Amino acid sequence: MVKNGQRTAIRTLHYQDGGGPDGGVEVSTFARLRAMPAGSERPPVQRADFHVLAIVNSGHGVVTVDFVRHRLEPGTIVWIRPGRVHRWDDIAGVDGTLVLFRPESVPNGSPGADPLGPVAWRPTGRPALVRLAADHLRREYDAAPGGTAILRALLEVLLLRASDSAPPPPAGRQAFTAYAAAVEAHFATSREVAWYARRLGYSPRTLSRATHEATGRSAKQFIDDRVVLEAKRLLAHTRITVAECAHRTGFDDPANFSKFFRARTGLTPGAFAARAR
Repeated sequence: MVKNGQRTAIRTLHYQDGGGPDGGVEVSTFARLRAMPAGSERPPVQRADFHVLAIVNSGHGVVTVDFVRHRLEPGTIVWIRPGRVHRWDDIAGVDGTLVLFRPESVPNGSPGADPLGPVAWRPTGRPALVRLAADHLRREYDAAPGGTAILRALLEVLLLRASDSAPPPPAGRQAFTAYAAAVEAHFATSREVAWYARRLGYSPRTLSRATHEATGRSAKQFIDDRVVLEAKRLLAHTRITVAECAHRTGFDDPANFSKFFRARTGLTPGAFAARAR
């Protein structure tokens, strides 16, 4: 169901509907993942157009998502959203369930719909309910005759259980959520807060206040952070030139891009690429 895309250092994964009764849901295990390139001794860096939800039952390991390492231990939930660059660094002793699903399967209004929602956490309250929901979904998936309706219903139960166990988002986040989604879609088009404010129907001041409350950063810094993240991904995981990286992140002049990148990271693009590799 998952196929490899362009052949670069970032392994691009696309969800492929195999024509079966899964309805855009695939359930796997860490044992199966270890048999794939992602679980090999030198795991590839990956970027998927679908969600990956992992529930760790036992063992310890590490997953790295956009340059941040997250420890895996019993009870950990990992939610890797579409477009996030990630690598399973150490899963030799990890056991648990992995669920792959399309973006449209996420219930509206759930924390999972937030593109900046938490990546890894240990649930509070009744963590066993998350594991039970995952086990139920896996059993129905393995049984095959359950069909699309049952799998979708059980997936929604699992996502709601996982979302309910996640750290709560800040109050009054509607404006920021809309802004974050717009930046994700258009950061290579514009780095001006006023441009996003006009598209979203908010004032620049409202976006700045909402962004600061949610992230502690200004609205302009939030855009710049997203551009820097994309540049780091490209510089660290591909062999493209600095000029091409500048073009892909919305700069007409590579010199301006280099100045922008160095001012925010303390390194030139070339120096960062060499260090990352």
